[in-house]
Amino acid sequence: MPDPWAAQRDALGAYIRSQRKLANLSLRQLAELTSLSNPYLSQIERGLHQPSVRVLKLLSGALNVSAETLLAEAGLLDPGSSADAPQAADPGSGPTLPDVEAAIGAEQRLSDDQKAALIAVYQSMIRPA
Repeated sequence: MPDPWAAQRDALGAYIRSQRKLANLSLRQLAELTSLSNPYLSQIERGLHQPSVRVLKLLSGALNVSAETLLAEAGLLDPGSSADAPQAADPGSGPTLPDVEAAIGAEQRLSDDQKAALIAVYQSMIRPA
């Protein structure tokens, strides 16, 4: 029976890899920033290991991505469940932020790296200044 978490680990690894590349960091540089080993990070990126919450927190800081985003990518947090998740100002004015990210994630014509890049750009534009 296939591991139900395998696809989630693969998606998380691809997301972390794309964020690392967007940040112009080598695997070695990310290892230095997080105090994690190169081989361990490589295993995470290849979907061979499910990182702990502590490791996700270290990665979020080094990659300048919210911990909630990494927890959601890891399948440990429902993207729409956070009480402090930003929402559209008026319910009729547009989709909530997690809906936009979900729509990007569901777009089949984009690669995983392209999806991650779009989500990163989107998040950077909606962050309060």
